[in-house]
Amino acid sequence: MEAININNYNNKKIKEAHVIRRILGGEKELYEILVRRNNQKLFRVIRSYLKDTAEIEDVMQNTYLKAYAKLYQFKLESSFSTWLIRIAINESLARLKEKGKLYHLNQQSDISKSNTILEIPDHRQLNPQDTMIQIEAKQLLENAIDSLSMKYKTVYIMKQVEEMSLKEVAAALDISVANVKIRLHRSKEMLKEKLYEVTNDKNVFEFGFSKCDRITENVMNMV
Repeated sequence: MEAININNYNNKKIKEAHVIRRILGGEKELYEILVRRNNQKLFRVIRSYLKDTAEIEDVMQNTYLKAYAKLYQFKLESSFSTWLIRIAINESLARLKEKGKLYHLNQQSDISKSNTILEIPDHRQLNPQDTMIQIEAKQLLENAIDSLSMKYKTVYIMKQVEEMSLKEVAAALDISVANVKIRLHRSKEMLKEKLYEVTNDKNVFEFGFSKCDRITENVMNMV
């Protein structure tokens, strides 16, 4: 049987179904490939429900363990990541229910394209000032996304950040494709409104924080 290098988990030639069959056949060490392939996506989706990093990682771990235990039930014709996300969402909702927060989240008001929202790639060498601007812009966008209510944030993360298809998002959330489209459109509108509010804040270009620290340090190094 052909050997599979676990370090090549990003190699698209290693088909998901093939890896799963091998795992079910007894090569449980190959499960690491599936874990590494889905870590970033799973973290972002769970973060749509939970905020504490330690709790997110705990839910991720439980999700992977449950998925492994039930792997024999997985239908190979579908996407493993979608199935995994369904488990993660159920785990996240269970945590919220335990805390008594689920009802509140479900009652949230509805008031309130790029895959780089949570991770801006560095395509060139940046000077310290450009790097700082990039970090601050990333934080601004992340804060705007975090301001969305759970049902809109989750759809936005799955579709726009993780680039899942409408059908995959619908399957993961157990809603219709039409509903996904509506939530996605609404999430984009709310993000535009939020960013507009921020950019119209008279303090948005205030000379403070990192800018103040930077210029102060530069001056003091010269005096």
